[in-house]
Amino acid sequence: MRYRTFGRTGEKVSALGFGCMRLPVLDDRQDRIDEPLATAMLRHAIDQGVNYVDTAYPYHSAAMGSPGESEPFVGRALTGGYRERVLLATKLPVWSVQSADDMDRILDHQLERLATDHIDCYLLHGLNAGSWGKVAKLGALDFLDRARTDGRIRYAGFSFHDEGPVFAPIVDSYGWDFCQIQYNYMDLDYQAGQAGLDYAAERGLAVVVMEPLKGGRLANRIPAGVREIWEQAEPPRDPIASALSFVWSRPGVSLLLSGMSTMEQVVHNLETADRFGQPAGLSEEEEALFEMARSVYRARTRADCTACRYCLPCSAGVDIPGIMAALNDVSQYEDPAASRWLYNNVSGKASLCEDCAECEEVCPQDLPIRQLLEEARQLFGD
Repeated sequence: MRYRTFGRTGEKVSALGFGCMRLPVLDDRQDRIDEPLATAMLRHAIDQGVNYVDTAYPYHSAAMGSPGESEPFVGRALTGGYRERVLLATKLPVWSVQSADDMDRILDHQLERLATDHIDCYLLHGLNAGSWGKVAKLGALDFLDRARTDGRIRYAGFSFHDEGPVFAPIVDSYGWDFCQIQYNYMDLDYQAGQAGLDYAAERGLAVVVMEPLKGGRLANRIPAGVREIWEQAEPPRDPIASALSFVWSRPGVSLLLSGMSTMEQVVHNLETADRFGQPAGLSEEEEALFEMARSVYRARTRADCTACRYCLPCSAGVDIPGIMAALNDVSQYEDPAASRWLYNNVSGKASLCEDCAECEEVCPQDLPIRQLLEEARQLFGD
């Protein structure tokens, strides 16, 4: 296993972290983890040198937002000496916080669920402008200071899901030890992106990367044009190993998280980490391969939306840029389930459209927005 420095903490972390959001399940039920298999997978990874394990309060829950089964599973799987061998990460569900007392109550509950007396890496989960504003007013930073002082957590961080300009003010608001961002070779300008990675790393934060395979989109149902790029390279490349190696090639990355569902995935990713886990830069030829792959994916774009937001606010409340992003996602990656997740999280669905055409009158790209919204409604429903 390759190891990297975890920001200014000085900790040495494995290049590959074990994400516990996509564990194997029984009967297609997210709240029924296949515990014998998942335990074998996690312990095998640790035995091979993985020392960062990431979970969260809602992972593997029966209903969105409710406490999931991932934390209790991890607590059980790390018995027998495995807990002492890893940095354990979990997250405060900021959407459940309505008062200052809620933060202490939830953290104490998580310690019980994880069967531990401390959490090494504790994150405010999925910050955006709204949730950050809410928990900051409720005293989240004082809470983190208090939890660090009394030993319930060691390092404080946050995970991020919002537009790029929101990221830097959060980084600058506190003495964070680390952050967690979405990053892969297709998401250089998405959310925090490359600019956010550089900004955090320059300020001494460890950067944990989530979605290095873009939720599996860069691993499953790969378009023929992209597959040809990897197959015709010299030497031929494995698409999954290529995507992971891209993330590891960036020196600001401390580690990447992979949510693995099978033992085969664990073995493959361990082997890939051994080969590519060092932050060595890519050659010009390798960078060109990734640019070629991006070009193929971009050519599959359905709506040439730049998210300029000239169409907003929509008088009917339709989240036009968000819906265009979901429509492009399903066109580019052919993964309807993953794209439907994006659509389900937009602030206003396509069915709200009142056919007023005001958005089309101001769209710099001259997009047939009403037609595209109807396509999205037909494809995703409500």
